[in-house]
Amino acid sequence: MQQLLMIEDDARLAQMVGEYLERSGFGVTHAIDAKAGLALLQDPPVGANPDLLILDLMLPDMDGLEVCRRVRALPGDMGQVPVLMLTAKGDPMDRIVGLELGADDYLPKPFEPRELLARIRAILRRRSEGSPPAAKLMRFGSLEIDRDARTVTVGGRPCDLTSYQFDLLITLAERAGRVLTRDQIMEAVRGRELEAFDRSIDVHMGRIRAAIEVDAKNPKRILTVRGVGYVFAKQQD
Repeated sequence: MQQLLMIEDDARLAQMVGEYLERSGFGVTHAIDAKAGLALLQDPPVGANPDLLILDLMLPDMDGLEVCRRVRALPGDMGQVPVLMLTAKGDPMDRIVGLELGADDYLPKPFEPRELLARIRAILRRRSEGSPPAAKLMRFGSLEIDRDARTVTVGGRPCDLTSYQFDLLITLAERAGRVLTRDQIMEAVRGRELEAFDRSIDVHMGRIRAAIEVDAKNPKRILTVRGVGYVFAKQQD
């Protein structure tokens, strides 16, 4: 059974959502604030190592963005746990900042439990399914993408990417030389069309470029096609 850790200070909402997710086949552990959530992430109950973190943006003891920052700074697998952020705020900038800090997805309140479930399943599917039959290693000059290990290196130097960013990179690399629109990229990564939010793709692409490009401001690997989307260059280095 896949395990979810929910950091949410609204106890009533957490109970309702938790019961719905448990009926859908997940194990759910709830933390009422950031301190308790971070403690459970680093020292989970036996058999409850979280496969995904549901994180409220507005918590009583710590901003959710700061929690996300701290999660991404944790060592090993703990720091790579997928993060789905929830917020009652409507400001798109909160979404952008959350994605920049390493969140994998973002869902504004109020939301339908079915949509939350769909997003959770999409994130976990990306993590577990792997890629379609193809070479384990993809090499583009000094850039190497290992599908099985889900790692990326440039000249032997490891690149720090979230699970979602890794899948975005794979989506582009598999179609090297082909221009993809933002909607096509999101559909390929999610496996289904949910909420198309173009700017979120731009934020993630910026993070990927910062990790794999020699000069992120003058990219050679992931190129922007103005008014259309992105293309992964076939010839590199």
